[in-house]
Amino acid sequence: MYSEILVPTDGSPASDAAIEHAIDLADRYDARLHALYVVDGAAYSSLEAGAEVVVEALESEGEEATTRVAEAAADAGVECVTSVTSGTAYRSIHNYVDDHGIDVVVMGTHGRKGIDRYLLGSVTERVVRTSDVPVLTVRQSADE
Repeated sequence: MYSEILVPTDGSPASDAAIEHAIDLADRYDARLHALYVVDGAAYSSLEAGAEVVVEALESEGEEATTRVAEAAADAGVECVTSVTSGTAYRSIHNYVDDHGIDVVVMGTHGRKGIDRYLLGSVTERVVRTSDVPVLTVRQSADE
């Protein structure tokens, strides 16, 4: 059913829950897992000094986050490809899906409700609403 599975990560506990599901799916369907971290440098472009340092730190965080996914996948016997890219998160996810023939996206969600959901926005929600491939959302457990 699935041969290419994408799990975008931001290193958060919500991402960790999605990673577990993505690895399980990849193992079950003998699929390749793709771990993606998106650095949104535009959010820091207004800083007069230090924007480059912030972006470099985020890129380093992205390398660490995707490496953790690759290590967990390897422990489960699942092939994993990692990528750190720059851009608007939901657009970068869509581009990655198109460029790599992704069959399903597995994403974490914080499970916010009401006004918080609208005020804080959600990359996951945006991907769900605009994706051409199925998106499995995994809610962070209450104890995390």
